[in-house]
Amino acid sequence: MSEEQKIEENGMSGHSIESAGRFLNDLVEELARVVRGKRTFLTYLVTAFVSGGHVLIEDLPGLGKTTVAKTLSSLIGGEHTESMEFRRIQFTPDLLPYDITGVDIYNPEAGGFHFQKGPVFANIVLADEINRTTPKVQSALLEVMAEGQVTIGNRTHLLEDLFFVIATQNPIEIEGTYPLPVAQLDRFMMRISLGYPDREAELAILTEDPSHTVLPDVQPVCGKEEILQVRNFADTIYCAPPLVEGVANLLEASRNHRGVRLGISPRGGLMLLKAARVLAVLRNRDFVSDQDLIDLAPQVLSHRIALRDHSLEATELIRELALYSLEGAGTEGKSDD
Repeated sequence: MSEEQKIEENGMSGHSIESAGRFLNDLVEELARVVRGKRTFLTYLVTAFVSGGHVLIEDLPGLGKTTVAKTLSSLIGGEHTESMEFRRIQFTPDLLPYDITGVDIYNPEAGGFHFQKGPVFANIVLADEINRTTPKVQSALLEVMAEGQVTIGNRTHLLEDLFFVIATQNPIEIEGTYPLPVAQLDRFMMRISLGYPDREAELAILTEDPSHTVLPDVQPVCGKEEILQVRNFADTIYCAPPLVEGVANLLEASRNHRGVRLGISPRGGLMLLKAARVLAVLRNRDFVSDQDLIDLAPQVLSHRIALRDHSLEATELIRELALYSLEGAGTEGKSDD
């Protein structure tokens, strides 16, 4: 039996976990050939992608955000499946909603309108500098992310099942930007950061320039169907009731903390559990551990709260609340990682 058939069966045997885990780790390793020294970041990126969520990358220019998106789209395709379609949208103040979603265009020869699809009709969309466009345009993209469809007039146009948005924003520059409100940030499964590479990785980048020497030769390692199969398989991963209760305690603690103005919604808890199931598969386990949830909590939850006390840092607060609410909550033990 092939590895793909094992995954497709969605069984809970060790062989199924082993093959699915190897599949995800191979995807991370291939990404790491181009994006050097950032395995933790790539692990979170693949986790969100396979989970069906979207990612907001807050980082400085020139750290490889576009390269990450291009590499991921290049790795999926192959002989027996249609290649991934990648689109990049540069967000600017003069951008309009239909520049993203598309528009009905009148055809005088046919005597009617036809829908001209916008760049959002792709598998992987890089929304570059999303905070440089107006709230109206931001909302157009975020609606598509939430609904997986575009409605123009009285017609609804569905996007593909494999639809992934990587949005970026520069956390330093303020002039000429329109910060995303918490209600819209809540649409992103994760907020993550690449950060500067360490010295060894930076020397490799300067010496080899992998975005120009490796990326053009990247070959697909899987198809869209395999990603969707692993996504469905991950949904079957067991999460013990004490861990689910721990997540509920974490959400409640965020709402009752005196330094927090707006706590985490139930959607945040659902996203955390969904991502943790994929991370468990990536770590070759058929159950979620407390460490999976603790590791993911800052990435999945810190952008979903509004702080009253500006001396607090959202990421550190979520990490502390996660440790208090989740550590030791499960009966299966922690990850071996």
